[in-house]
Amino acid sequence: MSISKPPFFDGNNYSHWKAKMTIFIEALDFNLWDIIIDGPELPHIISQEGIKTLKPRSSYTDDDRKKVQLNAKAKHVIICALNSNEFNRVSSCATAKEMWDRLEVTYEGTNQVKDAKINMLVREYEMFSMKENENISGMFVRFTNIINSLQYLNKCYTNSEMVRKILRCLPKSWMPKVTAIEEAKDLNTLPLEELLGSLMTHEMTIKNHEDDEEQDKKKKKVIAFKSSTTDSSEEDSDDEMALITRRFK
Repeated sequence: MSISKPPFFDGNNYSHWKAKMTIFIEALDFNLWDIIIDGPELPHIISQEGIKTLKPRSSYTDDDRKKVQLNAKAKHVIICALNSNEFNRVSSCATAKEMWDRLEVTYEGTNQVKDAKINMLVREYEMFSMKENENISGMFVRFTNIINSLQYLNKCYTNSEMVRKILRCLPKSWMPKVTAIEEAKDLNTLPLEELLGSLMTHEMTIKNHEDDEEQDKKKKKVIAFKSSTTDSSEEDSDDEMALITRRFK
């Protein structure tokens, strides 16, 4: 994907697109992101009755035109990221904020729906544990999916909370390693990525040790087989010699 083009949204996996689109807009122009989140300051006039209405274009000042242009630019970025169906959904919106909010409500639901999703994901987070025969990498992918989904809904955990959660979700066979990490590291400052690397290294060490033990077992079986074969061959030779001796006699 070109860095000059926004991430494309075809109606699927909205939360993933939203995260990528947020980064793209912030990198493109942070003022555009402010316009999308807070709304533009469009030129307006207030009548004697106190009614607020938009200014006619003919009375725009240079500052007014800059404000309108910024909103138009933000709308353009969003529209370029949508397929035809999604464009039809937001084409009637006057501001970039209205476009963004309409997509959020469509795919994330109202605040009530968001709260229900957050509660469900928080429960998944609290009940999270490493599965039997699951490796560290696979476990971390599942954990990250839950964390990212919560972040998209503005529910975030600190790095320290996530580090402690990962350590608590490991099976009993990992307890010596967990204890070693807790004694050697400050869990308040330990980066999650460093913890992951340490656990994966330990997992590789265990795997190599198991492989070595398996190889030793195979070698012992081969030696035992050769020994039994040799003994059997010697017995056969003794029997043949006895038979020849009897025949000679």
